[in-house]
Amino acid sequence: MLRMERLGVNTITVLELVKKFSLEVLVGDEYLNRVIVKAQTRRPGLEFIDFFDFLPTQHVKVLGKNEVTYLHLLDKNERALRVENLLKYEPPCIIVTDQQEELTYLTKYCHQKKIPLLRTDETNYEFIGKLDAYMIKTLAPEIAIHGVCVNVFGIGVLLRGESGVGKSETAHTLIGRGHRLVADDIVVIKKLSPQTILGTHNGKNKEFLALRSIGLLNVTRQYGRKAFQDETRIAMDIELTNWKEHSLYNDLEVEQKYTEYMGVKVPHIQIQLQPGRDVAGLIEAAVNNWYLKQQGYSAAE
Repeated sequence: MLRMERLGVNTITVLELVKKFSLEVLVGDEYLNRVIVKAQTRRPGLEFIDFFDFLPTQHVKVLGKNEVTYLHLLDKNERALRVENLLKYEPPCIIVTDQQEELTYLTKYCHQKKIPLLRTDETNYEFIGKLDAYMIKTLAPEIAIHGVCVNVFGIGVLLRGESGVGKSETAHTLIGRGHRLVADDIVVIKKLSPQTILGTHNGKNKEFLALRSIGLLNVTRQYGRKAFQDETRIAMDIELTNWKEHSLYNDLEVEQKYTEYMGVKVPHIQIQLQPGRDVAGLIEAAVNNWYLKQQGYSAAE
């Protein structure tokens, strides 16, 4: 039975963004503890015109050269109206890119509304790309499951099964064949998009693999940096089960089954364990077969 534990809602503070991206604080040192809960930034457009309830609120606003130039072209009263409209959308902070200056009118209203005003010398395009990638990953909804996550031939694989079935031992064999451990025992799964989930560790189990009768291994100390990977996109879900007589079938083309994690369907297969069976080799074969199917090839056709 698949056991999932939904983890708490992730948040970021404005201070964390300041430190992560070396942002200059123009206004609001005392408000850097404001919390960010929306994963993507927004460049204002209609937000300047008026408050529309169909537009999202509480997003980080990023002003590039186009937005700031637009505000510079307005007279004092019109500019004040546009900035006030923007602040009605309750941004946790406003970030100005390209090291733009002459922002007195922005500092005034951000101070009044207690909204941090930040600045970077990076261009709008490159900064938004990095900021969105960071926030999507950090704020992604996540769950924890009991299992092992490995990267095999560059493909992320979840190994699941009952306690003691041999998940960690199988991962150890895979590491010996040049593949990489991501997480053992507790796997944190993050949903990055409707089609993508990411597997990672919880920090405490980073680089560690627990083997019965042996104890705890640090795979990077024992096998080098190539034995560990911090995260991986999960493409396959493999369940290890005890051998059941007369339960396997020999069809040339097995009907594809799926396991669902937070609404994302992941291809699922079951591998039964028996003394002498090369489970690691079967997992390698399953991963290669999955890859070929993504390229449009099926050996059964």
